[in-house]
Amino acid sequence: MSNPPPRLLHRDEPVPSSSDKTYWGSDAIADMLRALRIPYVLLNPGASFRGLHDSLVNHLGNDDPQMLLVLHEEHAVAMAHGYAKVSGQPLAAILHSNVGLMHGSMAIFDAWCDRVPVLVLGATGPVDAAKRRPWIDWLHTAADQAALVRSFTKWDAQPASVKAAQEDLLRAWRITRTAPCGPTYVCFDAALQEARLPQLPALPDPHRYEPPASPAPSVADLNRAAQWLGQAKNPVILAGRVSRSLEGWHERVALAERLGAKVITDLKLGAAFPTTHALHAGPAGMFLTPAVAAVLRSADVVLSLDWLDLGGTLKQAWGEEPVNSRVIQVSVDHHIHNGWSMDHQSLPPADCFISCEPEAGVSALLQALSSHTPPPQRDAGVVAQAARAVPEPGRMRVADLAFVLRECLQDKQVSLLRLPLSWAGDLWDFEHPLDFLGYDGGGGIGSGPGMVVGGALALQASDRLPVAIIGDGDFLMGVTAFWTAANARIPFVCLVANNRSFFNDELHQERVAKERGRPVENRWIGQRIDNPAPDLAAMARAQGLTAFGPVQDAQQLREVLPQALAAFGRGEPVVIDVLVQTGYSPAMAQGMTRSAKDSN
Repeated sequence: MSNPPPRLLHRDEPVPSSSDKTYWGSDAIADMLRALRIPYVLLNPGASFRGLHDSLVNHLGNDDPQMLLVLHEEHAVAMAHGYAKVSGQPLAAILHSNVGLMHGSMAIFDAWCDRVPVLVLGATGPVDAAKRRPWIDWLHTAADQAALVRSFTKWDAQPASVKAAQEDLLRAWRITRTAPCGPTYVCFDAALQEARLPQLPALPDPHRYEPPASPAPSVADLNRAAQWLGQAKNPVILAGRVSRSLEGWHERVALAERLGAKVITDLKLGAAFPTTHALHAGPAGMFLTPAVAAVLRSADVVLSLDWLDLGGTLKQAWGEEPVNSRVIQVSVDHHIHNGWSMDHQSLPPADCFISCEPEAGVSALLQALSSHTPPPQRDAGVVAQAARAVPEPGRMRVADLAFVLRECLQDKQVSLLRLPLSWAGDLWDFEHPLDFLGYDGGGGIGSGPGMVVGGALALQASDRLPVAIIGDGDFLMGVTAFWTAANARIPFVCLVANNRSFFNDELHQERVAKERGRPVENRWIGQRIDNPAPDLAAMARAQGLTAFGPVQDAQQLREVLPQALAAFGRGEPVVIDVLVQTGYSPAMAQGMTRSAKDSN
């Protein structure tokens, strides 16, 4: 079990409790959280878990785990999500009764779709109706509270005793970290938390409840895959949902080089392969560019390393024609699919299905191919990157923002915690698994600020500069998540690419108007965030952050960035409001056009 990070955050220190040896049900629950070595608990206060709140403060001293106060339950889960994307380890997020669970449900869905571990804890008003206070306890008690999120959590429980609560925490902790990862939910009866105990129960040893290692590939499947790959003339690797492990990164590079395989990556996911490598097939995007789709279509063997939406991606390359390449799928994602959510995407063909995690599959394939002679270096079909022109005067494009940011940060190790939909894959190179963390999983809006705080929290002990670029709509929905960063002293630099519009939906309205022969000039109505324009920098300052803007052009951004970096160096979270033109990347435009055609 990994050790908690060194103490870097501001912590509110409670007055020491008396030596009175009176114990409560919630003390035993808090002891179990400490035994699991969870460093932080994220919460928005609620009466349903007032007992546990007291235990975290007065029994444990607000230390190991330390509470981080958030202003909305969705932020609590989003921060835990961002933390897990960096570290691979879950934090605990506590959500108040049914109302807090409903608030946090979108973020739980994001974590589910993104396959990241999060331990969600909840509480309900006394299950025993005789113990409920009038009015409020009845509103905040549910017969089956977990039913609200059961379709997008891996497991849930509502224990009826202290010993059961400890066991359920252990089970939830194991299941959330077992691949495919995902959120788990444990709900504590308020009366159970506040029950007096004669003594604290003995704690089970968490080391005896660790998740299982990834299953090894079957020998027959491994040998078949290795034979196909070894004989392939044009193998292609789809590097999908992989870990942030540097060892895994190097093994993927080694496998590609041994096979001479072209590698395709996805901007919806974290960095999976060096984009500067000669075998990288071209700039990543939310959808395949025509050139990258042509690379995939030329493959005689496709190796999918838990690729997100393998079926849809193959369709982007082959259209309605049969896929005339052998397909090898390495994934355990099928173990988590259910009938409520369609996040499993379309059903892909798989001529060889290896049921293990990508890292285990790559290691095994490397060993099986140890005698394979790498092919001579050949043209990898790398798509030429777009010209990185110097920004012109006036309001910037997102590409101009990226140019200035690269210019100012070229000597720093940057982790891009988040990028906007309008980002193009040729704007930044990834050479390390922490260079980019990917998107939110669920494809909604509002998770960005919380995930930025969580990602920056996980990077605090590193030498990396956490940088995020988010849209103005994402910022406006989640800005109060940044208060937690100011309160706990979690530094980062977040640039808001502010086009003062929900621009993605402007494009949808344009598409519909064209199909119906109606004025495209009206696409902005009900979309523009203007007249008046919200003062984003003022909103960030209101949360206690250092903020700049609105930045009008590239030269002003060059002047502001050194000030932002100086503030980061002092341990301050920073927001920069950058006005950008409305626009979108070619890959994004192509994806929208394709999806519109598919819907006809």
